[in-house]
Amino acid sequence: MKPQDPTLCQAIWLDPAAALQSVEQSQLAAAGWSVSTVHTLDELFEQAPLAQAVVLRLRFDDAILRSVQEQLATVAPQCLVVCRLDAEALDLAVRVTQLGVTHVVSAQDWNTSTWRQLAQRIQNKPASVGAAKPHAAPVRSAVFVDPSSQKLLALAQRVAQAEVTALLVGPTGAGKEVLARVLHEASPRARGPFVGLNCAAMPEQLIEDLLFGHDKGAFTGAHRDHKGLFEQAQGGTIFLDEIGEMPLHLQAKLLRVLQERELTRLGGQGTMALDVRVVAATNKDLRRAIADKEFREDLYYRLATFQLRLLPLAERPGDIVPLALQCLSEHSKTPTPWQISPEAQAQLLQYPWPGNVRELHNVMRRAMVLATQPLITPDQLMFDEWHSDMVDAQPQAAQVLMASQQAMLALPDNHREPIFGTTAFPSSAGLSNAVKTSEQHMILAALAATRSRNEAAERLGISPRTLRYKLAQLRERGVSLAAC
Repeated sequence: MKPQDPTLCQAIWLDPAAALQSVEQSQLAAAGWSVSTVHTLDELFEQAPLAQAVVLRLRFDDAILRSVQEQLATVAPQCLVVCRLDAEALDLAVRVTQLGVTHVVSAQDWNTSTWRQLAQRIQNKPASVGAAKPHAAPVRSAVFVDPSSQKLLALAQRVAQAEVTALLVGPTGAGKEVLARVLHEASPRARGPFVGLNCAAMPEQLIEDLLFGHDKGAFTGAHRDHKGLFEQAQGGTIFLDEIGEMPLHLQAKLLRVLQERELTRLGGQGTMALDVRVVAATNKDLRRAIADKEFREDLYYRLATFQLRLLPLAERPGDIVPLALQCLSEHSKTPTPWQISPEAQAQLLQYPWPGNVRELHNVMRRAMVLATQPLITPDQLMFDEWHSDMVDAQPQAAQVLMASQQAMLALPDNHREPIFGTTAFPSSAGLSNAVKTSEQHMILAALAATRSRNEAAERLGISPRTLRYKLAQLRERGVSLAAC
């Protein structure tokens, strides 16, 4: 890689068929890119740890993309993949989206504004894992341990039973797609497909075809009929991420589809009825976008029949360690369950997580690379924006962890358990046990850190009656509460 300029997006360029010309490289530099060209996958993987993105040219299939994603997950999980496709390669565009690629550009597009906007999105967003899961893949498990997350889960499960459009609002990387999958899998449509599209990742000229499809002969290069994502989602759920980035003229067509519950393919004559649940997500303030004439007010009210808001990860500290353990379990290649030392847990709870869950996953993947045994310690934690003053700034979440450890030391030896220390998430049953363990430690920590059970209940965000019920459950499981 070239010496890094922090103002430029650092990228690796791989086009097996055509070399990057000097004129094109100058255009990319003017758009905010610093590009190093490679000719083999081996060269790519050598340079990937220093790059923010890999720009990959695909022509006929996604075989190279799959290889790149698999290797990047190990050597450079922070590295995003940008796919350059022919404008008419709609089927391939759908496949790469389902493989988790969030940035797709036309191979014929050298417009400076297109590449500048793409560079800004990559630099301003926390990097996602290179081998992201496909939209079509089912959710293994979802972590809702913090009291605020449990309330959101209960609400989502109720919304899932109703045939209403849902709008998920929250910061980037907070888990909006996970919540969308919960809505799908808890609904009567769970047996149907779950199809997703990132509206910010697709070139404007491709989004309409991807969503609504086209008939053969609709335009030059349309050699066969193409089913859009709405058709592919029949009987299931379509997830429209980054809905605030959808172009205005497509917002009008989407509104029409939502109102009429039917669509017409590009170049088609007839209409087809739709049986699709729509879930949209955004990290933008759509009210402000409406005021700025960037988003249609009528579409907003059509989408926001029921609005669910996700908190930033730092505001739901009870989820942090379970999510970290879940990540370790998902990517573990050893039979021994991964553990996180109490000191490392305290640092995880101290960190403000500006990149939310996505950043947490990156931190844990880095830690796995650095660890010599299945135990994460502070030495292996590499945070994106850690500052020395954070060590002394003990937020309430970290204090709760410390109090929890003290409370556990007060218990008889036969009732002591390391806080999350041996918890793994190999199945839904494992996740259920992790939730119970997390809840137990949060309750014990709150009791140890407060003067009365009423005060502990208030800190936990539950009623005193609920706390009494949970304490009775702990006694039934053999946990001694004499010290509390």
